[in-house]
Amino acid sequence: MLVTGGNRGIGRAIVERFLADGHKVASFSRSGDAPDGALGIACDVSDPAAVDSGFAAAEAAHGPVEVLVSNAGLTRDTLVLRMTEEDWSGVLDVNLTGSFRVAKRAAKSMIRGRWGRIVFTGSVVGLYGSPGQVNYSASKAALVGLARSLTRELGGRNVTANVVAPGFIETDMTAVLSDDLIAKYRAATPAGRLGRADEVAATVAFLASDQAGFISGAVIPVDGGLGMGH
Repeated sequence: MLVTGGNRGIGRAIVERFLADGHKVASFSRSGDAPDGALGIACDVSDPAAVDSGFAAAEAAHGPVEVLVSNAGLTRDTLVLRMTEEDWSGVLDVNLTGSFRVAKRAAKSMIRGRWGRIVFTGSVVGLYGSPGQVNYSASKAALVGLARSLTRELGGRNVTANVVAPGFIETDMTAVLSDDLIAKYRAATPAGRLGRADEVAATVAFLASDQAGFISGAVIPVDGGLGMGH
């Protein structure tokens, strides 16, 4: 199993869940840091050469990648009139093109093995929208089309591709937000609370399992009802 952005937040929780379930896990991050028990590999998904070498290292240690979780993400939030070309392209290159790069690389061995699971970490704002996040929202919305096109290309080889769409989740990123903003997020979420990273990880673990073999091209919200199907 390979998880990108597996050194913190939701990605770390996914790595830890896979390890707890007894799987061999490789984790990509720019630093190479990873939870204990995982193979940490330094890889920037915006660099095609780094993706190729990262996969080679993971395959040398654990064999072909059968489960890919494309979780690495970047935010550069600002209102559209202030958003620079670099703000736009930088986020798209990591969140969307990076997901394309790792999915393309993983698909090779999945097709040969006639089994595979690809899970993209999207976001409720991908279809719900969010002011100040035109770049981020667009990148996450595009993952839906990526997953559904991969489903049509690879479905006959027993390879699934799905998107998990978290809402507001308790992570290091939300921990630094003001109490007022956290209260606003809670009020907007029908469940009345922020989600936990392990709740997202549990959904990913299910989608990566044999039991989810007939689920593909789906967007699975883990958002406490915030998106309401968006």
